[in-house]
Amino acid sequence: MSQDRVRAIDWLRGIAVLFMIQTHALALLTPELRKSLWVGRLLKVDGLVAPAFIFSAGFATALLMVRSAAGGVLRERVRRNLRRIGEVLAVATLVNWAWFPLLREPVWILRMDILQCVGVCLLIVLPVAAALASRPRALSAVSFVLALAVFAVAPLGELVQGPWATLTNKSSFAPFPLLPWLGFAWLGAFSGTVAGAWGRAGLIRALGVLGVLGFAGMAAGDFLYSLYPPHRFFVANPSNSAVRFAWVCTVLLGLLWLEGRVPVGAAPSRLRRFIEVFGTSSLSAYFFHEMLLFYRIGGVFSFQRFWGDRSGWLQFWLLLAVLIGLTWGLCIVTDRVERVVRPALRAVVERARGGGRKTEAPASRPRV
Repeated sequence: MSQDRVRAIDWLRGIAVLFMIQTHALALLTPELRKSLWVGRLLKVDGLVAPAFIFSAGFATALLMVRSAAGGVLRERVRRNLRRIGEVLAVATLVNWAWFPLLREPVWILRMDILQCVGVCLLIVLPVAAALASRPRALSAVSFVLALAVFAVAPLGELVQGPWATLTNKSSFAPFPLLPWLGFAWLGAFSGTVAGAWGRAGLIRALGVLGVLGFAGMAAGDFLYSLYPPHRFFVANPSNSAVRFAWVCTVLLGLLWLEGRVPVGAAPSRLRRFIEVFGTSSLSAYFFHEMLLFYRIGGVFSFQRFWGDRSGWLQFWLLLAVLIGLTWGLCIVTDRVERVVRPALRAVVERARGGGRKTEAPASRPRV
């Protein structure tokens, strides 16, 4: 079983980050331009950003669980993944705090935006992936069935009322409820399991099957809509989800083809390094671009304050380039700081844990 990093997933995340920044930066355009045909076309592409992120999160989780189970380090990997999920939810809470009065109205901590959705999806996927990691055939089958089940029941989520509607029904309080977005996490888990157990060839076949299934679902849109009570087609209908994951799989297949053409050991190009920074630091990229774009730093500066609702196309693209550049630079700095701080914190924790234990001869200590 190959232990190599699947660079195509990093590239998929990196490209998704770029489109995410572009999507949010549309707030800089004049209201008239935001209603234009070109913005409508951009938004169709931008609709693949969230599926790509959630798919990638599920993919990475299952891939690491399967590889860790094969390597005998599953328990350690589960703990690391739980810490990572905690980081996602912590940043999600911080972002909510930036926009809403969490201290006065703590209910806003439950608002389901994209980061909350990713974190909760991973909390659901991780136990199943860990429990079945040593049996990849079972894990892939369960993930696939659960993905289809989530997409199938998503239109019924609009009938849910009360507090549970936050998890099932899109609203201003829940831009990204679990339905249908959890389905993309399960599809990612299915693909990650296949990649971990059967390698690149198996992954390509799996993505091909998903792509065909997705485009078939797109063609059956009218039929699928007729099976349910009235609902928002472009939010919850299985056909809408199908076309999204079909295109995500198609893009990922293209990136796998590009990855296969890169010579082993070749130095990455500047473009590849640029994309991979966003691909491996997507959480930081989300936080920094949101703060630069909308949050008034020091109560004074934000892109939205100075250029929001008043930019033409030329100014928009220039500002977008600056925003991407600043976000990229902050991701680089954050990554370098983390590489220094994390080992230091880990060493402090290990010393604290060992301080209260009886000292043993080094040879008698079990290796972890």
